[in-house]
Amino acid sequence: MNMKTILGTGLALTVLLSPFQEAAASGNVTTGDLRKIDNVAHRGATGYAPENTIAAFDKGVEMKSDYIEIDLQRSKDGELVIIHDTTVDRTTDGTGFVKDLTLDQLRQLDAGSWKGEEFTGEQIPTFDEILDRYRGKVGILIELKAPELYPGIEEQVANELKERNLHIPQNNKIIIQSFNFESVKKIDQLLPQVPVGVLTSSRAHITPEALQEFSAYAEWFNPNYGLVSKDLVRQIHELDMKIGSWTVRSQEAADFLIDMGVDAIITDYPDYVDPRK
Repeated sequence: MNMKTILGTGLALTVLLSPFQEAAASGNVTTGDLRKIDNVAHRGATGYAPENTIAAFDKGVEMKSDYIEIDLQRSKDGELVIIHDTTVDRTTDGTGFVKDLTLDQLRQLDAGSWKGEEFTGEQIPTFDEILDRYRGKVGILIELKAPELYPGIEEQVANELKERNLHIPQNNKIIIQSFNFESVKKIDQLLPQVPVGVLTSSRAHITPEALQEFSAYAEWFNPNYGLVSKDLVRQIHELDMKIGSWTVRSQEAADFLIDMGVDAIITDYPDYVDPRK
C-alpha cells in the first residue's frame, strides 16, 4: 500500500513560545485554509465530555470534526474495547488492567462521572459499537494501544473492518496508527488499502533516515507537536506522507500547527482548530 491518509495521540510536550509568536506574526488564516486541515477529535471532544465515551464521540460529531480518534485494547475474554490507559483506574470507578477484566466487568464501570455528574453511567464502548454507530458519519482514526499486550489484535481489527467492508477505500475515513511500528507494519500487510500512521514523541524518529524508513509503509507520520517545524513538514511531504500532530489543548497550539502547514490536528477542542465548530 502506498501513501493514503493519518495520525496520532497522547500527551503534548512543552513547546517554546517563539514558534507560536512566529505563527501569530504570519497573518490570519482563511476559512479556505482551515478546510484543508483534518480536524480530529482526540478520544472524542474530550475538552467537553469524558474521553473515549459515546458522549465524547457524539460531541465530536456534533462539532463537525472530520475524524474521531479512538484507543483500542482488548478485554480478558477477547473483546475489543475503547480506552486509553492499560488500566481502568484513571477514567473509571474501577481498578485493574484492561486485559485482566472481562467485557462484562468493564461494561459495569462508570467511565463518565469523573468528568461531571451529567456523564454518570457512561460506559467503556466496544469497537464494534463504535464502527456501527459512526461509520459513514465521521472518519475514525484507530490507535492500537499497547498492541504488544494483545497478541493477534491486528488480525482481530482487520476482521472487524472486513466484516463491514471498511477495509476498502472509503474516502480514507478509516486510518490506523500506533507507537508500535511493528504493529503498524503488520496492519499495513493485513489491510493494504487502509492508510496507516506512525506515532512518536522522539526526536530520534525525525532524522532523514528514520523518515525515509517510515515512508516505506506509512502514509502518515504523526508526531507530538513539540517536534513540528516547517522543515519537518516539508520533509514529510517530500516523502509523500502526510503529517497529523497532537495533542492540541490551547488556541495557541492550534494556531502554531496551522501555520506550520500540517495536514491534520488532533485536539481535545475541535473549535480551537476551526472556529466554525
